[in-house]
Amino acid sequence: MASVWVGHRGTIKDYPGFSPSVDAEAIHKAIKGIGTDEEGLISVLTERSNVQRQLIVKEYQAAYEKELKDDLKGDLSGHFQHLMVALVTPPAVFDAKQLKKSMKGTGTDEDALIELLTTRTSRQMKEVSQAYYTMYKKSLGDAISSETSGDFRKALLTLADGRRDESLKVDEHLAKKDAQILYNAGENKWGTDEDKFTEILCLRSFPQLKLTFDEYGNISQKDIEESIKGELSGHFEDLLLAIVQCVRNTPAFLAGRLRHALKGAGTDEFTLNRIMVSRSEIDLLDIRYEFKKHYGYSLYSAIKSDTSGDYEHALSKICGGED
Repeated sequence: MASVWVGHRGTIKDYPGFSPSVDAEAIHKAIKGIGTDEEGLISVLTERSNVQRQLIVKEYQAAYEKELKDDLKGDLSGHFQHLMVALVTPPAVFDAKQLKKSMKGTGTDEDALIELLTTRTSRQMKEVSQAYYTMYKKSLGDAISSETSGDFRKALLTLADGRRDESLKVDEHLAKKDAQILYNAGENKWGTDEDKFTEILCLRSFPQLKLTFDEYGNISQKDIEESIKGELSGHFEDLLLAIVQCVRNTPAFLAGRLRHALKGAGTDEFTLNRIMVSRSEIDLLDIRYEFKKHYGYSLYSAIKSDTSGDYEHALSKICGGED
């Protein structure tokens, strides 16, 4: 089951010669006593895969009759604490918490919702929905419904359902047909048929959509992004543009999100922690590559110049190095 969260382009891999009991003891030592050995904590938690970290959590509970995350919360503070707790959280639970957080309080963080729902596979979304229900006794769908509206809500619900086709096979005939449907629903129509956009962009596989977008260009002599910008608006437009970007290059989309989180006044730690932790075993190497390619400086240097202390040290370790 765990494999769904692991790719080949992560910066964190299984630690060789791993021993959960040795690590649990090292962490306990680092936390207990006067002052915390942050260095010790960072070196264990940023160098183990999530599967290994979950075994440390179990071992810690068995040995000390305490939840590791509670001890970390009690002993650390600020962004560093959030990052360390994120590392010991199972991926589906982490995402569920992030979704909850992005819908909490008065405003909804639509960008976080969009990022989470467009970059997760169908299998991941099913696990996240389960985790959400287990933790909050409310379905993710209900939560989304009460926080959003209109076409944006419809599209988010479709994504949250985890029904996107995951096959790698592409059907040329279908791509032509879908491209024509999109053209007829937008450019070729007075007014826009939003449902058609949602259906196709939220349910077809990424390889299939890639082909559909090429066909769309042939039919309309316009890029699909241009059409979306011309036909739609608001968060619904943002969501569909995010899907198009992810179809073309998910790591580049996430590199853009990271740059936004690290740029300008104040750092968006919520986004920074989420992407660094959730992609560390999937495609963080590719995200680093795209970051450097698009912005001319490395993600590593951006983290170093924008964060500080133990937080910076831990993020740098997850990032894995200079490009």
